[in-house]
Amino acid sequence: MADLLRLTPDGLYCEAGDFHIDPWRAVERAIVTHAHGDHARRGSRRYLCSREGAGVLRLRLGPATNVTPVEYGEARTLRGVRVSLHPAGHILGSAQVRVEYGGEVWVVTGDYKTAPDPTVRSFEPVRCHTLVTECTFGSPLYRWPDAGAEFAKINAWWRANRSAGRASILMGYSLGKAQRLLGGVDPGIGPVFLHDAVATMTDAYREAGVVLPLATPVANAPLDTDWTRALVIAPPGVEGTSWMRRFRSFSTAFASGWMALRGARRRLEADMGFVISDHVDWPALLGAVRESGAERVRPTHGFTKLVARYLREQGLDAAPLETPFGSEEEGTG
Repeated sequence: MADLLRLTPDGLYCEAGDFHIDPWRAVERAIVTHAHGDHARRGSRRYLCSREGAGVLRLRLGPATNVTPVEYGEARTLRGVRVSLHPAGHILGSAQVRVEYGGEVWVVTGDYKTAPDPTVRSFEPVRCHTLVTECTFGSPLYRWPDAGAEFAKINAWWRANRSAGRASILMGYSLGKAQRLLGGVDPGIGPVFLHDAVATMTDAYREAGVVLPLATPVANAPLDTDWTRALVIAPPGVEGTSWMRRFRSFSTAFASGWMALRGARRRLEADMGFVISDHVDWPALLGAVRESGAERVRPTHGFTKLVARYLREQGLDAAPLETPFGSEEEGTG
């Protein structure tokens, strides 16, 4: 029996339903797990995504993009193939894709995390025969600390910088990570400002009903702003650019799963690194595999060989599914 989903030059393809999931080239019909640029590419004729994610997807792809939003759990039938989307817990609107045909059920996780996060709908395990799972941090080296403890460290760093007369520049990807950071810091310490790219995505989160603390776009800050009291949330791309000059004296930090390894912080030349990730770590990945009940697992974009080997040792049919998915820029994990 042929696989229900297979790789083609355009991406992961369901021939029976004639659709692609997160294609990396323009196709007729694309089902999109979430709006990060390595999963949502421009040019396809039609897109299907979760209703919660439709706003940010249109922001990324353009307002004229033909997007069909569906509720989580709402089934659509495409040429006899039953398709539904289920919460992935990664960013706003992120979804796992459940595909059912001829008695076979496949689930494509997209990027996901199982840890609690008040800015997104929580991950929901979906039972299946075959699981295509991301494994960005699929190594025993990656085990996330308690997020509350990491946010306490961020707040302490911010307070110390304020006392020393330095602005605090906290970097995380503009869609997803930045909003999680805004939702987790203590706004009682001082004013919070956002890079324009972060502010745009934060507005989309608010429009989707996500409650976040007050924050001001940097572009709207008064000329006499005392930056030494401020926390500024910005994308990693601002590091070393002229945009940073306005803050004069400042300390920089990255929030990412990659910060679990000391060498990553040194490579990014940040003063501090905080281990906050929007992906599953090693224990959560293995837990998600168990909860899916899958007999076959196809790990993709990450430590694919390591994860496949480990799962084979546990008695599962596991083999890497190599795709070009990955982080859009440093520090996004």
